[in-house]
Amino acid sequence: MVEMTEYAAGTPSWVDVMTPDLDATKAFYGGLFGWAAETHPEMGNYTNFTLNGKIVCGANPMMSPEQHPAWTTFIATDDADATAQAVRDNGGQVALAPMDVMELGRMAVFADPTGAYFGVWQAGQHTGAQLANEPGAFIWNQLDTRDIAAAKAFYTKVFSWTAEDGTQWQWHLGGRPVGSGMQIDENYSPDVPPNWLTYFAVADSDTTAAKVKELGGSVVMPGMDIEFGRIAVFRDPHGAAFATIQMKQ
Repeated sequence: MVEMTEYAAGTPSWVDVMTPDLDATKAFYGGLFGWAAETHPEMGNYTNFTLNGKIVCGANPMMSPEQHPAWTTFIATDDADATAQAVRDNGGQVALAPMDVMELGRMAVFADPTGAYFGVWQAGQHTGAQLANEPGAFIWNQLDTRDIAAAKAFYTKVFSWTAEDGTQWQWHLGGRPVGSGMQIDENYSPDVPPNWLTYFAVADSDTTAAKVKELGGSVVMPGMDIEFGRIAVFRDPHGAAFATIQMKQ
């Protein structure tokens, strides 16, 4: 069990899914990953998913028809307000201004200059996912974008990341990888928007794919072997995209 107690600033620390049907979302992901759900009416029915009693991610009911079902990556920050200013200064947009979430922490949501949405989390009592990098928990976060140059210029200034050259690259912070990036090209459906894609670790990629379909989800990209393991991309029953990876032993 990889239990997390803190995240360095600039490291993805939390993911949650925006959903139009919270009960259906609980059923789908509970059946897929074995998550239990803790819903908080005092927080607008925000729900924490847990695995083995540890918080792994969240679900947020949609509040308006303008919102779309999607997973959001939240990146740890020591100062959400300073990050918001850095986003503005470097061509991004503030979708949700920094706000306190009771005593749990402070959050904000942004759009980068290429149109991909992401959030930041300034930890209070809630430091982020308590489990990561093991089956049933998030393990990786990937930016898919149509403008690599703009994305690199933006994130390297906002989070002090470095990036490798090419159409596929890794983001690095202090010499270690914290995420990756991919050019949206002809291999993607033309309706795919710029986005941050969440990867969850699984014990068996093909078994997970069969379970996704059984539970009403769909396969976007069937299982494919890469250097680090076997990956696949799916949509949940409401259309939110996510990925899985079965790591090589």
